[in-house]
Amino acid sequence: MSNGHAPVVGISPRELPRFATSWTKDVVTGFLVFLIALPLCLGIALASDFPPVAGIFAAIIGGFLAPWISNSELTIKGPAAGLIAIAVGAIAEFGPLAKELGYLTPEDPAVYQFLGAYKLVLGVCVVAAVLQIGFGLFRSGVLVEFFPISVVHGMLAAIGIIIFSKQAHILLGVKPEAKEPLHLLAELPHSLANLNPEVTAVGVLSLLILFGLPLIKHPLFRRIPAPMAVLAVAVPLGLFFDLDHQHKYNFFGQVYEVGPSALVDLKGNLFGAIEGPDFRGVLTGTGIKYVIMFALVGSLESLLSAKAIDLLDPWRRKTNFNRELLAVGIANTASAAIGGLPMISEIVRSSANINNGARTRLSNFFHGVFLLLFVALVPFLIREIPNAALAAMLVYTGVRLASPREFVSTYRIGGEQLVIFVATVILTLATDLLVGVAAGILVKMVIHYFNGVRPEEFFTLNAEVESQEDNTELITMHGTAVFTNWIPLKRLLERIGDDPSKQIVIDLSNSPLVDHTVVEKLHEFEREFTERGQHFEVIGLDGHRSLSQHPLAARKRGLVPVRRITIYANSTSEMRLLGKLMELGATGFTTSTISGAGRKQLASSDLSTEDGVRIEVLVPANIARSIITYIDRELLPDPSCRVTACVENVMVLRANAL
Repeated sequence: MSNGHAPVVGISPRELPRFATSWTKDVVTGFLVFLIALPLCLGIALASDFPPVAGIFAAIIGGFLAPWISNSELTIKGPAAGLIAIAVGAIAEFGPLAKELGYLTPEDPAVYQFLGAYKLVLGVCVVAAVLQIGFGLFRSGVLVEFFPISVVHGMLAAIGIIIFSKQAHILLGVKPEAKEPLHLLAELPHSLANLNPEVTAVGVLSLLILFGLPLIKHPLFRRIPAPMAVLAVAVPLGLFFDLDHQHKYNFFGQVYEVGPSALVDLKGNLFGAIEGPDFRGVLTGTGIKYVIMFALVGSLESLLSAKAIDLLDPWRRKTNFNRELLAVGIANTASAAIGGLPMISEIVRSSANINNGARTRLSNFFHGVFLLLFVALVPFLIREIPNAALAAMLVYTGVRLASPREFVSTYRIGGEQLVIFVATVILTLATDLLVGVAAGILVKMVIHYFNGVRPEEFFTLNAEVESQEDNTELITMHGTAVFTNWIPLKRLLERIGDDPSKQIVIDLSNSPLVDHTVVEKLHEFEREFTERGQHFEVIGLDGHRSLSQHPLAARKRGLVPVRRITIYANSTSEMRLLGKLMELGATGFTTSTISGAGRKQLASSDLSTEDGVRIEVLVPANIARSIITYIDRELLPDPSCRVTACVENVMVLRANAL
């Protein structure tokens, strides 16, 4: 499959957007995306326990560097909610090491200990980014295909719960005692009982806007970016409550206190906020763990986003995943080197980019330009943004990631998918993302094992390719088709599909199990081939049992189509035939003694009978062809062998099929 432009049917390559003719449209789109990105970058940075400007740094560098390295036309690079949990964990775990390394002063030890942890995490982020560059150079982009869909959704749902567990307290104006997600959730009733009314008013009103604005169907309201609508209300409300100044107020007889700590803390100018990384924590156990987490989760999220945006691209242009990893890695190296958050191709801003009419990657560049100009020229406006408004945006993001609908839709695909999904969520919340994802993959492999997948089948592809008429390539699967062996199958499909004259038919009738991940990815291939004007067809699932009513559910073989060959032969041919049947791959046979008369005897009115043997075998289609060829070429020409054979298509129920 080519990584170049693949236009949708009906659009010629000459009509693909070009920089020279699309830049004016991309400037406008870049500005609209900037309006969405600004509050999200600040909120994600604060939620990650990074300085607010770190999110801006990431988006600016993502806009300035990534578009010229990646060929992804419509993705927007910037900090993402999906990495919040990793960043928070890294800052917390590097705190003690920062203290040991001397990041303490008598004036304000806590501030300097945070600075040390922050700089140590930046060092980890630089190394993780270099690892992402290595992923791109060594063409590892295909690894995104390894992760089961239910595990990825479980990971994202767990991230949503982690975000919600922390940001809900900030929205209420309460500083929680707990640090871990499950403990933070348990502390929510205490925060609700001790909320700060003015801060909560800002947060709740922001939430109402975020949830309510998409419900308004009027075209004018649909064009308003929800994050900017939040700021348009929250900033004046913050000024009305005089959050700029430390003061106390009375609400229903109870005294509360608010002040500048309720607003975004943006100190100094843009260049004064630059911080360099400290690499002394990279080779520690904590450092190695977070290098792997930032590199793997960041790469996975970025590639998944790029893949999703490719499906939304009106021109169906295809991202080269290896170039995408290279671009993200280089941009992340630069971002972490000056104090910025790690970035990915972010799905929310990228979707807004498409919805607002972006044509080329210039929109990503211009969104970075507008961010730079805003922060450099009017930083005082950022300092008026209430933290509760940013927390509301992240609570909204968390609720969407971990929506009850995600659990319901996963269950509809199959009960086993819900088990994998929930296991990933629970173990991520109880430990960390790396353990949660690994546990989800292990749970899926265990379920496959109990569904009859042998250990040696997990990572091997047993497929046969046969060229047929009309440039059709028939791929017959003789083993399981599951997420662990999807990558070699994908490469086989891409290699054949690179020839635009080729049509593909994949026969899964002999595959004992086809899991949900493979079913969904084959469905994606079918859509892509259709858009390119090629034929792609999946056959052989009629005899499989679907594990749910969902069209993309896993399939387990029930009745299996095979060939039944019935052979009538004289007794002298029996042993010769049986030995050859075993040699050609038959795994069993039945024989019975018969007597009868043939065509020549009946024609001469000779009604005497002759003893013979009836042999019956059940074999796959390819072995059946070999047996018939042998009988035709070796036995029928031999005068001493009198043989008749017939072949039938039948369905059988195998012992491991249910």
